[in-house]
Amino acid sequence: MAANVPPPADDDTADVPLNVTVWSENYHEQREEDVRRRYPTGIHGAIADGLREALGRRARVRTAVLEEPEHGLTDATLAATDVLTWWGHMAHEEVDDKIVERVRRRVLGGMGLLVLHSGHYSKIFRALMGTTCTLNWRDAGERELVWTVSPGHPIARGVPHPLVIEAQETYGEPFGIPQPNELVFVSGFAGGEVFRSGCCYRRGLGRVFYFSPGDQKYPVYHHPDVRRVLANAVLWAAPDAATGEPLQNAHTPITW
Repeated sequence: MAANVPPPADDDTADVPLNVTVWSENYHEQREEDVRRRYPTGIHGAIADGLREALGRRARVRTAVLEEPEHGLTDATLAATDVLTWWGHMAHEEVDDKIVERVRRRVLGGMGLLVLHSGHYSKIFRALMGTTCTLNWRDAGERELVWTVSPGHPIARGVPHPLVIEAQETYGEPFGIPQPNELVFVSGFAGGEVFRSGCCYRRGLGRVFYFSPGDQKYPVYHHPDVRRVLANAVLWAAPDAATGEPLQNAHTPITW
């Protein structure tokens, strides 16, 4: 598996490729023509294309969506996934609790997880955070400046300071999450809000990164610097060793 201090996202030198599964509910793309025009292969397709472009031979990228059997997240698929990315918005409650628990156990066993934009309110993110994960929001197409507050972090490598997104949905504090283990990005919006937009967590053996830019009404996942953030985050979240079961209580008699 890849080390967690990655080379630049355009360095194509990995020996063993990571297996990345890009998941999306695929709701808006099927119902809203403007979203289909913006993301003709789906939001998941745009994210997957960005990862393939940035990571090259270092990653094998597949996609999965809500309407597939078991939401495309079968035991076999997750067993072959090093890092899972998650985008959801309108169909959080349609995700089967059994699948949520399956993903949660995989994260605790070492699989990396990237939770994107309105995925802050997904069942899986709330289950891993143990909090409401609520926030303040409005949608006025305002400019977002994503400021790097941890410039030495691998996820920030090669990311401009600030990363400028000309139009985006506005998120604002307070954000009902646990204190991040590492805060990489803070966003500011034209209306004055600030938001913790790039948050790192460790849950069990797994690494979790939340990144807020990416509303379906805006072409954010075509933005080259957003794509760089996601590629860097995949490398950071990748497990150091094979994923497995979460740590369990064990009786450990002295044997040395």
